[in-house]
Amino acid sequence: MTVHMHEYPDAAALAAALADEVSVRLAAAIEDRGSASIAVSGGSTPKRFFETLSGRDIAWSKVTVTLVDERFVPPDSDRSNHLLVKTHLLKDKAANAAFVPLYYDTPTIDDAAAIATEKTADIGTPFDVAILGMGGDGHTASFFPRGSNLARALDLSGPRGVLTMQADGAGEERLTFSFASLADARFLALHIEGKGKKDVLNQAMAGSDETEMPIRAVLKRAQSPLDIYWAP
Repeated sequence: MTVHMHEYPDAAALAAALADEVSVRLAAAIEDRGSASIAVSGGSTPKRFFETLSGRDIAWSKVTVTLVDERFVPPDSDRSNHLLVKTHLLKDKAANAAFVPLYYDTPTIDDAAAIATEKTADIGTPFDVAILGMGGDGHTASFFPRGSNLARALDLSGPRGVLTMQADGAGEERLTFSFASLADARFLALHIEGKGKKDVLNQAMAGSDETEMPIRAVLKRAQSPLDIYWAP
């Protein structure tokens, strides 16, 4: 497993560098295959990156954006990753991108996962770009410690697609791409900021128990090189 560490003096420099790299990757995919795909994460960390990327001059009409994971909440909820991406990424030049959500207004979250799996089947085989985040508990995507579906979610031999997840640390029920869907992205990045996250990363790198810190699955078993972007 190859890991590349990129450190920057501040969040603005990180956002610019990551946006530059993602723009190059998306443009190359469009040049090679006529279209590009990117899966992004939620939370507060990627907002500046989204804002920066949204102004990059690429053929956004040929880019499909989806989410690494999502809460089972309506898209107008302030807890929705859909709303976060709509507000901070799908604007300016990136307003021309197509967006495929993971949440659907269905009777059960299992129904939503099935629809999301079907809707995303053609856009991530593999993803051109997948940007992960990490929580203070060592979760990434919605791979939470002691999550209800964690073993299945981390199984690289399992199917691609969207799974459900429940965990004490997750709050709402979650929808998440499986590790098998993300691990072979042509460009796989982990975007983290702050000393606390760096400490969590170091702890994860020093151990091996993936159920304790699921980010270890990405650090140790991803099929693509992992580029870690960090700023204080």
